[in-house]
Amino acid sequence: MLQNTGKLAGCTLFITGASRGIGKAIALKAARDGANIIIAAKTAEPHPKLPGTIYTAAQEVEAAGGKALPCVVDIRDEKQVTEAVQKAVETFGGIDILVNNASAISLTGTLETPMKKVDLMLGINLRGTYLTSKLVIPHLLKSRCPHILNLSPPLNLNPVWFKNHTAYTMAKYGMSMCVLGMAEEFRGQIAVNALWPKTAIQTAAMDMLGGEGVAKQCRTVDIIADAAYVVLSQPKDYTGHFLVDEDVLKGQGVQDLEQYAVEPGHPLLPDFFLDETPETLVEKMEQHGATPAFKPPSSSATAPSGGPIAGTFSIIKGAINEDVVKSTQGVYEFDLSGEHAGVWFLDLKSGSGSTGQGQPPVKADVIMSMDSSDFCKMFAGKLKPTMAFMSGKLRIKGDMSVAIKLEKLMSRMNKAKL
Repeated sequence: MLQNTGKLAGCTLFITGASRGIGKAIALKAARDGANIIIAAKTAEPHPKLPGTIYTAAQEVEAAGGKALPCVVDIRDEKQVTEAVQKAVETFGGIDILVNNASAISLTGTLETPMKKVDLMLGINLRGTYLTSKLVIPHLLKSRCPHILNLSPPLNLNPVWFKNHTAYTMAKYGMSMCVLGMAEEFRGQIAVNALWPKTAIQTAAMDMLGGEGVAKQCRTVDIIADAAYVVLSQPKDYTGHFLVDEDVLKGQGVQDLEQYAVEPGHPLLPDFFLDETPETLVEKMEQHGATPAFKPPSSSATAPSGGPIAGTFSIIKGAINEDVVKSTQGVYEFDLSGEHAGVWFLDLKSGSGSTGQGQPPVKADVIMSMDSSDFCKMFAGKLKPTMAFMSGKLRIKGDMSVAIKLEKLMSRMNKAKL
């Protein structure tokens, strides 16, 4: 990993969402220089599904050589943010660096996104970033090394990045627009930059979105922490940049990016919002990508009768049982178009599970629409569900949490080597 230089020694960093994931990794990297870290996050009590609290993160920061101030903060709450900023200044004498890391995500279409989710994403990503910046900036103006770093993407107006998740894109781009505006507003006074990963990063959010098996397609949070460290070590006139992690590190002479891979040598899942379209990224993954998660249905004379879709469902049926049903509790409807168009279902809610052609016997929790050839590719391991969704090849209506569980079935088929 990139060696620390000591440039952040004595600096005070206010980091939102620092109880876990990328925020905590940036905190620990700075702590190794002896920095002071304000851990501004909501998790004070252990979460049943997510690792870490502000207090466990604080212990790790101090074990790494820094000083920590854990603060319970919902960045949508102006009073809580104000109190945390005041406490930080009282404790450490000021604030030098703000890292706007806290974020919420829901990769759902306009009709499938409840307003509660829209408000959450806009409230945390856009409003929370703006609010926290507004309250911290007066203290940054007094610092010798003032920085704001937003974990947000380059502003790419290609409609492909909007059509499948307009609300999330608007919320995330709101963070980037804060960079665009504040970098100019405070040019010469505060460095304001954005940082975004080239590939997917293994975090709790990615685990929830990608399900089992996605981790090996990711890099670790260390690559973001190292890139952030480089950016935050620059002078205050280094501002207004939309940076990508691996470009930052290559600029520092780092050539071995495999050290950041969760599984070195495995093809990586590209992240959203970068120049290449999802369609191109999917093709590259298929041409140079991962070993299929399981064997595709055979096209030989010994294949189950009824065509490729029937053959695929025959294999699916052989891989499901009561345990899969118990852990999934979902009914899936597949609306397939193209050469082998038709409606099929997968019931993982009752008994030992069932499959069949036509509408499911009960209302589906999830409706997945895609071309029949892409359906076969997805269940053959040649097209990852996440990539299919990103590229628009897969459209999902219904309960996204249930949709994500379908990856468990694919994992089971892999283990069975079907």
